[in-house]
Amino acid sequence: MRGLFLAVFALLIVAGDSGRFSPQLVHNASAVLNQSKAERQQVNSALAMLWDASMQGSEQGQSLLLSTFQNAYNTNFENNSINQEDASYWLEKLVRLENADAAWLLYQMLGEEGASKRFMRLAAIGDVAEAQLAFAMSSDSPEKREKWLVRAASQGYVPAQAALADWYLLHGKQQLAKPLLAATAELDMQSAFKYGRLLWDEENVDEAKIHFSRAAKLGHQQANRALSVINRYKQYSPSNLPTISWASVSSTASECLQRIQPFATSLATIIRADSLYNDFVKDTRLSSLPICIAPPIWLKNDVLSCSANFKKSGVLGCDVAPLAIAAKQREFSHAVVVSEQGKANVQNGVMYLDISDAYSVFVHELAHFSGFADEYPIGRGMARKLCDEDGIEDFVPPNVIVDSEYWYSPHSTVDKWLSIDPATIIAPAKTCMVLGKNSYKPSRRITFMEHHDSGVIPPLYLVLWREQLKKQNSQRPISMNFFQVFHQKGNQKEAAHWLEEYEAFVGE
Repeated sequence: MRGLFLAVFALLIVAGDSGRFSPQLVHNASAVLNQSKAERQQVNSALAMLWDASMQGSEQGQSLLLSTFQNAYNTNFENNSINQEDASYWLEKLVRLENADAAWLLYQMLGEEGASKRFMRLAAIGDVAEAQLAFAMSSDSPEKREKWLVRAASQGYVPAQAALADWYLLHGKQQLAKPLLAATAELDMQSAFKYGRLLWDEENVDEAKIHFSRAAKLGHQQANRALSVINRYKQYSPSNLPTISWASVSSTASECLQRIQPFATSLATIIRADSLYNDFVKDTRLSSLPICIAPPIWLKNDVLSCSANFKKSGVLGCDVAPLAIAAKQREFSHAVVVSEQGKANVQNGVMYLDISDAYSVFVHELAHFSGFADEYPIGRGMARKLCDEDGIEDFVPPNVIVDSEYWYSPHSTVDKWLSIDPATIIAPAKTCMVLGKNSYKPSRRITFMEHHDSGVIPPLYLVLWREQLKKQNSQRPISMNFFQVFHQKGNQKEAAHWLEEYEAFVGE
């Protein structure tokens, strides 16, 4: 009965001019809305009172209207006395009063598809931090995005601070990102991890570990891997590496026809290198190949000079001269360098990868160490060397042939395929498409040499790979790379040493 009395009383107040005093309207509306079993008609009357108060400039009326709809939205409108249609109606009226919080709630309720971007913008202009962040991320303009991220972050809104820190990191502004990450590190695991990364790069090791541990406790997997790697690896210069026995790398060390040493250049890259190494150890597909890979070496930060556009080549590369000392000590024939960013490639016994390259990329590039050719369209320069019968006779990749005047070239490659598997199907490859020439491969399937992520290594390819590894003169070990580097630097003594190493490897 008390609820019914209040509802009737509220209606009388709305109807009478003398009862339109805004504080009284708010008081009476609150009394109705606080009733747990208020009927829909009673609630609508209360909302009308609050709107009347709002029209009179009552901030309390607007606030109570907004909180009523926010509570209903938070409970997914489970209370039948207020539905989404009613809420949308009153919120739109509040938006006309330029209520930024109402605009943001309406945008959330209607969703990106149903809401006008005007609601988001109005909320953002009204200093609703959530709306400012959403407005920033919806903009394609770098200037607008940064402007609204800054405005949202300046209000202490943690997601906006984290997003602005990411924006600064993306644009190489680590020092601007650092205070933002420091402010959010205790609340956001991603910020804690990234802050730890920055501290580590500044060689503030103890503080970095604290933040890695914090992120790991919050469930951050990369932070867990970082802590694991830090505990298992140390940083070295090439002149003070620990000794290694290739017999400890493989039980069949005498069959290590390729001895591969991975190198990492930072915390991020040692995490990636460690992952690639472990994936190779577990890869049963490649277990029959006489390839030995040692655990990665974590180099000190200033050892290698690398670039994503090394010598304007358009691909990742490094000055590998500092690795010559390590090669003399560890006697590896090939190296893998994991750097921060750049296009993966192989250059004379050195494979370059970046932290985004998947294990499938590593396997693809590993086949290049043994002379396999790409089965996707190669560049014009390489195509001119490979895609005619004379050129391919010089390179002799085990997986690609080209048209010749009478049949295919090289004939010996086709004979090899058929001797291994007489049922081999010779299928078109895309290798020489850039020159409009025909090339072929021994499989109809899309192999790992065409799409690395296909994961398909046909059995014939594994046999060819094993056979290719036995042909030392078909490979280009790192000694050739060292010879070229030292020759270009004018160090003829070192160049001569590495030329001898190369000739010994290939049997010349």
